[in-house]
Amino acid sequence: MKKRELETRLIHGFFDRKSQHGSLTHPLYQTSTFVFDSAEQGEARFAGEEDGYMYSRLGNPTTAEFEKKMADLEEGEEGVAFASGMGAVSAVLMHLLKTGDHVLVSEGVYGCTFGFLEMANEKFQIDFDLMQMDSGEAIQHMIRPETKVIYVETPINPTMKLVDLEMVIRTAKKNNLKVVVDNTFCSPYLQQPLKMGADYVIHSATKYISGHGDVIAGAAVGPAEEMQKIRMTTQKDVGAVLGPFDAWLLLRGLKTLAVRMDRHCDNAKIIFEKLKKHSRIHNIIYPGDPDFSGHLLAGRQMNNYGGLISFEVEGGKKAAQRFMNGLKVVQTAVSLGDAESLIQHPATMTHSVVPEEQRKKMGITDSLVRLSVGLESPEDIWEDIEQSLEKTFAEEKV
Repeated sequence: MKKRELETRLIHGFFDRKSQHGSLTHPLYQTSTFVFDSAEQGEARFAGEEDGYMYSRLGNPTTAEFEKKMADLEEGEEGVAFASGMGAVSAVLMHLLKTGDHVLVSEGVYGCTFGFLEMANEKFQIDFDLMQMDSGEAIQHMIRPETKVIYVETPINPTMKLVDLEMVIRTAKKNNLKVVVDNTFCSPYLQQPLKMGADYVIHSATKYISGHGDVIAGAAVGPAEEMQKIRMTTQKDVGAVLGPFDAWLLLRGLKTLAVRMDRHCDNAKIIFEKLKKHSRIHNIIYPGDPDFSGHLLAGRQMNNYGGLISFEVEGGKKAAQRFMNGLKVVQTAVSLGDAESLIQHPATMTHSVVPEEQRKKMGITDSLVRLSVGLESPEDIWEDIEQSLEKTFAEEKV
């Protein structure tokens, strides 16, 4: 039988309605523990001799369905769900690294990932280097005998810089290194790094996977044997476990991922075209821009250009903040991928943990804002942006 298309698998994959009394939607197993038929059955399950559920920190039917669906969508062997995106990031890196190891990281990485790496360096002597990853030769130059992992965000938050995954994976395999890709900005609908040869994919499922701003969650997909080790060590013992209700909300969100991503991408393209004509907006960063340095690469490794735009507001930090404060439809909030359009100021919000010198090297200036284009009417989004820009610079003249 032909494998169904992704849009169909988002709705129907890994759900047996007959075994769930014909329920159209996914049931919610809102339970902390599971009853055994006998003491012997409990012994067999804890010994790994019998399949079945024991305790929701160790597995839950609702969570398991979400994990299977994520693995299917990313074309991977097994998925594990976490209580946050950082739960997924930290679990995978803790699984792959130990004291004395070294990891190469794409420059401009998410602020909390940077914070985790700083903590790992301080407490456990796990070293890391941030780098541009512009070429295989540049990566090769940075690899040490103790290097074990290459960690990549693409597009990078918030500068939208793209990293050539095929080039990175080719270089990593030549050096027997593992490649971990944070795929949050794209979702499996726009990009599937495992199909290119990456070893692990990570998501903040809070973002496009959920799509409704009502869940904090993470997910990781990778080789079955390694994901089982993560499940039974760093997840079980550290405890970043996703609750069943949040898993149920994610399953609901996934049903509309395809149509939502299409609308996010369409709206972002419209807003970009209008932004580039505004005299007070500079350095617009959007993969769909033909002048963007990674435009051709985006066309090659992504299915569309995404729903995020970063740009600089003329006048520095104060002007950027005045502009944000004047918005009414677009909400000032960190996160992305929600139905609502969201805007944030990376230098003082998501990347405030990154030292100023490093931030500027990444391209995160005090003028830079990041816009997650939502599902509203693009005309209303633009009207809101336009009126706030007008107000911002009218105030400047007073």
